[in-house]
Amino acid sequence: MSAEPVIATSQLTKRYGSVTAVDRIDLLVRQGDRYGFLGPNGSGKTTTVRMLLGLVFATSGTVELLGRPVPRQARSVLRQIGALVEEPAAYPHLSARANLRLLDAAGPPVGDGPAADRTGSRRTRRRRIDEALERVGLADVGRRPVRAYSLGMRQRLGLAAALVRTPRLLVLDEPTNGLDPRGIREVRDLLMTLNQAGTTVFLSSHLLAEVELFCTRVGVLDRGRLVAQDDLSALRGPTGRTVVRVDDGAAARALFGGRVAAARDGHLVLEGVTVAEATARLVREGIDVLEAVPERRTLEDTVLGLTS
Repeated sequence: MSAEPVIATSQLTKRYGSVTAVDRIDLLVRQGDRYGFLGPNGSGKTTTVRMLLGLVFATSGTVELLGRPVPRQARSVLRQIGALVEEPAAYPHLSARANLRLLDAAGPPVGDGPAADRTGSRRTRRRRIDEALERVGLADVGRRPVRAYSLGMRQRLGLAAALVRTPRLLVLDEPTNGLDPRGIREVRDLLMTLNQAGTTVFLSSHLLAEVELFCTRVGVLDRGRLVAQDDLSALRGPTGRTVVRVDDGAAARALFGGRVAAARDGHLVLEGVTVAEATARLVREGIDVLEAVPERRTLEDTVLGLTS
């Protein structure tokens, strides 16, 4: 049985005059997904994210988040969603903690009981803010004015704001913008931990390598149209070629001759030869086989092949 849809759009379209920014897209993000939303600059990714959150009205089509229509029931559903869209905004003269206190106080009430304590109770505000700052690595500078923050630190603050209320769904637009490699890895690890605890993550990004490392499902947008949507494993399907790594590259190249599509030292890419056949022939010739696997497409190959 398939998981419950967390984001579902039908024929979602946005036009600005004669320009169609988003063209009849049908997104499906399931409970527990780590969904990567990819596409070139100007393909309509941010416009789509803004429509999902009710920040921009669609020209036509529908949006459902957590099973509820948006924007009609946005007030009730958005309290369960954490979002970071483009560059995060903050009062520069205030500290990170003060900004998060104001943001949390401005949020809608969530009722009484344990759920309120986790997601919106005033009495737990300080603890929740401290936890969010700790998670994004800003605990030691949480009292410093935001105007003294670097771009990467502001991005971390935006992510902390998305986490204060323990969301069921995270919608993130370029969350690692401005971060150094260590910061990117820390954010990836944090999102992985949140996902394992039950949070669904929708990640809009142009960093293919990061999406390939983190996401389980991918949608590709090109000129406003959704040209692919599938599990990452399916998009990175086999190419039909075989990759082998051997101890004697020269002997292996001589053995396979014209079947060698590419070679570097002991690494060979073979065309028209299965893994079993390549292994058997190498062993018969006394060439040690260190690795033999089907070649798979990279996410970059897939995205570049689908977009113009």
